Amino acid sequence: MDDLIRGAIAVGRAFEALGNECFEAEGATFIRNRSRPDLRGSNCVTGVTAGTPKEIERLLARVEAEFAAFPHRQFEVDCLTPPALEPRLVVEGYKREGGVVLVLEAELNTEARPHDVRLVESDAEWGAYGRLLRLDWKEVMERLGRRYRDEAVDQAIARTRDRGLPARHWLAYLDGEARAYCSSFVGPGGMGMVEDLFTHPDCRHWGLATALVHRCVADCRERGAGPVIIGADPDDTPKQMYAAMGFRPLMVIRSYWKEVAPSPSPSPWREREA
Repeated sequence: MDDLIRGAIAVGRAFEALGNECFEAEGATFIRNRSRPDLRGSNCVTGVTAGTPKEIERLLARVEAEFAAFPHRQFEVDCLTPPALEPRLVVEGYKREGGVVLVLEAELNTEARPHDVRLVESDAEWGAYGRLLRLDWKEVMERLGRRYRDEAVDQAIARTRDRGLPARHWLAYLDGEARAYCSSFVGPGGMGMVEDLFTHPDCRHWGLATALVHRCVADCRERGAGPVIIGADPDDTPKQMYAAMGFRPLMVIRSYWKEVAPSPSPSPWREREA
């Protein structure tokens, strides 16, 4: 397996784990955040190694127990995931969403227009970040045909603020107003990651996104990263922009998820462990 692919998988998992509870069970890594139950990325299963029918059966049972009080189930799947898991999830009624991961190994080959890009630090800056994040979520939910919920966005804003120093968040300004945001992160293996890029619909094609990608890549490199990855929706246009900037396609990742009715049932495994 290509070291770049392994590094990309590792940095993605590390980013999702920030600020969340993580534990290993039944051939998988469980990521959970009881205070953010509506966030799928903060409450999911990744790093699955369970591959036989019996192992997958036990994993699914454990998932139901550990996430009984949560309104969804989600699995993150990549090229290291045993192939038997995906068809089982399809049979169980999980929906699939995909993404493409691109990697930058050298320098960006485009120029960035001069824009005011600042690290998010003050309460006022976090307020501007939150307003943009709400627009981002509304746009995504409309494109996917899913319901927008304010409480889920409130949890997403709180999660972003408490992810801590390893992840840095940036705002790009136009005429003194925050109009775009992005995040940068360096994983424990030294691979960088550019994540959560969004530009206000009224301010697109002004170079704000390009300026943010340049700043985030520079931040990753300043913190010792070599390769830097970025993710894109296969059905959206930014993937072409990233390719034009020097990122090359590396791999496809998939999320399998379904909504469920939460139950207050406790986890039998946790009771036995206690």
